[in-house]
Amino acid sequence: MTTAPPRPRAARFATFMFFALNGFAMGMWVVHIPSIERATGISHSTLGALLLVLGGAAFAGMQVSGPLVDKLGHRRLVPAAGVLLGLALCAPGFASSWWTLGLSLILFGFGNGAIDVGMNAHAVVVERAYPRPIMAAFHAMWSIGGAFAAVIGAATLGAGVATGVTLVCTGLLCVVLSLASARFLMEPSEAPAEVSAAEPEPVVRRRTPGRVVWLLGLLALALMLSEGVANDWAALHMEKVLGTSASTAALAYGAFAVAMTTGRFLTDRVAAWAGPAAIVRYGAALAAVGLTTAAAAPWVPLSLVGWALFGLGLSGGVPQLFTAAGNLDTRASGALMARVVGLGYVGLLAGPALIGGLTRWMPLNVTFAVPVVLCVLAAVFAGVLSPKPDPDPVEQPVC
Repeated sequence: MTTAPPRPRAARFATFMFFALNGFAMGMWVVHIPSIERATGISHSTLGALLLVLGGAAFAGMQVSGPLVDKLGHRRLVPAAGVLLGLALCAPGFASSWWTLGLSLILFGFGNGAIDVGMNAHAVVVERAYPRPIMAAFHAMWSIGGAFAAVIGAATLGAGVATGVTLVCTGLLCVVLSLASARFLMEPSEAPAEVSAAEPEPVVRRRTPGRVVWLLGLLALALMLSEGVANDWAALHMEKVLGTSASTAALAYGAFAVAMTTGRFLTDRVAAWAGPAAIVRYGAALAAVGLTTAAAAPWVPLSLVGWALFGLGLSGGVPQLFTAAGNLDTRASGALMARVVGLGYVGLLAGPALIGGLTRWMPLNVTFAVPVVLCVLAAVFAGVLSPKPDPDPVEQPVC
């Protein structure tokens, strides 16, 4: 089997590091939200508003970093975003009021958005130097980083370690790892000729990248909105609809998360055989079947199977969309990636809120029809990942 030369392998390892680092930093923040809320004395409603501020800052970071990564290069932008994320992570542990927490979350959100776009854009560059897809495994490492954060955060909280101390140590670790990994990153021009020559044609037409990138963005929004629903409502569905205990209800999200992480480690090999469009089409269809099963099941074991199928179905789609966006136009890969990642992030934030609003008029399990329909639509329009090539390609500027 063909393997990549040392340079792409080192860049691949560095990309794994940044994805895991990002998931770890976000996980450490999430684990410490309750203690930070108590320390600042803010209400649940104020915390909710500040989380929206964090999301808005992340979206802004995505849109700013997209063009910057094309201009400055991955070796500058990605480590800089990692350093900003690490330094910003130190601040929430010392916040004493809503406004000091808000300022720290603006910086943290901006850094998170910047590294999200930067590391995904770099992942596309590294994947071009490989003879097979590797994007989904990067996203699996993000989940692994979050899992480590949950374990370490639980251990430090249980040991009585101050939140500020834990977040400072975590933040400084992110800074050190970002700086240490910087020299291993790879620019598009550094892809080895013998590997790049075997690179497949981009999966989308270059004649109208502006139109195609929005279609990819809408697909990302649909799939990540569905993922957000599982993140925030899976456990509550088990507890409120099926009447389980809190401990049993937690298994719903556990089944979803484990299946999604496992699926991402397996997706790349399947994508090499079946193609990206098939991953999105059949994965979204499986997700629709899984969530329908979870919502309609009268028994806990069957509902858990449904949540697992939902996670498995969603696992591979978003990485394929990010890869397609990055390959639309190599001159503006970061800017195009920012649009797709940004729209997906909007869906991730909007999904839980949308379901929460709908529960005022209908049962929780009925509201899951919204992500089911979106998954079906994603399956229908997955063909955008494999359009017929233009007979006479014409370079057009990115709209």
